[in-house]
Amino acid sequence: MSTVEEIVLAEPRGFCAGVDRAIEIVERAIAKFGAPIYVRHEIVHNTYVVNELKAKGAIFIEELDEVPAGATLVFSAHGVSKAVQAEARARGFSIFDATCPLVTKVHVEVAKLAKEGFEFIMIGHKGHPEVEGTMGQLSSGIHLVEDVADVARVQPSQTEKLAVVTQTTLSVDDAADIAAAVRARFPKVREPKQQDICYATQNRQDAVKILSPQVDLVIVVGSPTSSNSNRLRELAQRLGTESYMVDSADELKPEWFDGKTCVGLTAGASAPEVLVTQVIERIRALGAVSVRKMNGIEETIKFPLPKGLKLDDQAATPGHIS
Repeated sequence: MSTVEEIVLAEPRGFCAGVDRAIEIVERAIAKFGAPIYVRHEIVHNTYVVNELKAKGAIFIEELDEVPAGATLVFSAHGVSKAVQAEARARGFSIFDATCPLVTKVHVEVAKLAKEGFEFIMIGHKGHPEVEGTMGQLSSGIHLVEDVADVARVQPSQTEKLAVVTQTTLSVDDAADIAAAVRARFPKVREPKQQDICYATQNRQDAVKILSPQVDLVIVVGSPTSSNSNRLRELAQRLGTESYMVDSADELKPEWFDGKTCVGLTAGASAPEVLVTQVIERIRALGAVSVRKMNGIEETIKFPLPKGLKLDDQAATPGHIS
């Protein structure tokens, strides 16, 4: 039987500046150019957000041959390879790039160091679109490692000029362990001046580290494809607190709350606050009386939009997913 009395909200949680910007790019493109607007890959990894944008006139595709000539195309927040960029230009699409500026920063660093003759070790998850986009900045010389064991197997063609880059949405602790293994094997490796893991990923993980010991259960709002959301659930579990990830309030199971008096709640960087509100309502229905916000960092970062998306008529500003 549910014994829940209190919900503790992690701070910060939910949308980051890169996700805000990516969604706004799609909404503004629809408002300015009319539906449909084509988006390569899910704009951000959240089912609710994708469905909301579909309803407004976005069409999500994986291959560029699904896009008609002359259409407007948006690249997702995860970034794309040079080959995809070149194909999109060759096909004559009107392109808006919603790649998160923090991912673009990694791409720029890779391009700059490659010109200086560097090879790269990339720490990330195979098949994730961000990893494919970053590795696709070069035709060769970038080697993926997913864990410490991979570091022992990786075979760069030279070790004098070797640099490490990281997927922006990894577990901070896992990435540090893998980076340490890279340094141990390749002592001359060049590391980024600032770590590649993004501020929002770091902040949300730090908040879970503070939240987990205070609660009996952690619920993470996020979609299965969301790397940073999965890392939050894993982190809470590793810290010894039972943890589940849900795409929506419908996925909550009453038995999770049996014998739990205090529930922690957070959301991945691509999960909208409306879903958090719905989860709170569902847990309230199970008996929770109070909701308390944890103290935490207030994020004020905002990224500018690409040129060509200003709406002349301010009244036509599209409604933002809240």
